Amino acid sequence: MSTTFSEPRTPLRAEPSALGAVALGAVFHYLGPSFAVLLFVHVDALGVAWLRLASAAFVLAVWRRPWAVLRAATPEERRTLLVVGVALGLVLAGMNAAFYLALDRAPLATVASIEFLGIVALAAYGVRSGRNLLALALSVSGVVLLTQVRVDGSAVGLAWAAANCIGFVLYVVLGHRIAGGGPSASGVDRLSVAVVVAALAATPYGVVQAAPAFAHPAWLLWGIGVGVCSTVIPYVADQWAMARLPRSSYALMLALLPVTAALCGLLVLGQVPRAAEVLGIGLVVVAVAVHRPREVRS
Repeated sequence: MSTTFSEPRTPLRAEPSALGAVALGAVFHYLGPSFAVLLFVHVDALGVAWLRLASAAFVLAVWRRPWAVLRAATPEERRTLLVVGVALGLVLAGMNAAFYLALDRAPLATVASIEFLGIVALAAYGVRSGRNLLALALSVSGVVLLTQVRVDGSAVGLAWAAANCIGFVLYVVLGHRIAGGGPSASGVDRLSVAVVVAALAATPYGVVQAAPAFAHPAWLLWGIGVGVCSTVIPYVADQWAMARLPRSSYALMLALLPVTAALCGLLVLGQVPRAAEVLGIGLVVVAVAVHRPREVRS
């Protein structure tokens, strides 16, 4: 029987759990980079990227045993998994390098604003109703108010941010290809293969830069924490959400990223949002409530 990795289709009742998964991933999507920025003082950006992927690959390898996933797959599923898994792994390696190189040269708000442009394009591509078009408009307006779309940093930093934006779009597209599960492996099992590939692909450009961390256990533990917070938790949460939402619906739900960033700033740092930011949060919440996954066909 033919086995392909296609975008999952699920009933609307799966949305609450998927929304929770997106929110969980969104919290750690910004929590991890905040740890990474502090590590930049001691370790080069590419070294931090490698530590992130290598530690995540180790955790997922121990947990999901990707070699067993490949061994248990049917021949056709194995071929597809290797093609999509390797492609996703290479995308993750490039995306993470671009993200940290951008973060080292531009503010997080700028990198996040540019990253969201590709996600808007994915969400817009799947709009097939006036209701979902309204949801998209509300979410974009909310994100603009939250991030204020500040474009600061060097030209090189902005170029790396644009490269990260392209990588994030490819991550969403390929992530959906592996999220549905199959006869012998779940989406998280397939993700473990991709992250191991990503760590191997990142080794030539990152392992030397990461070397200082191996002489300082605290730095190394910090790097492992970045890997768990920035990759393991959010990527696993993404797989849960992607398996339950059409691609463009998932893309729209990513408008929650700046919302969770603002809430983390309030709860952790005591940064009280301004009136415009509160309005932005409200618009994103309304957009998520208005959107209907069943009306979307990506």
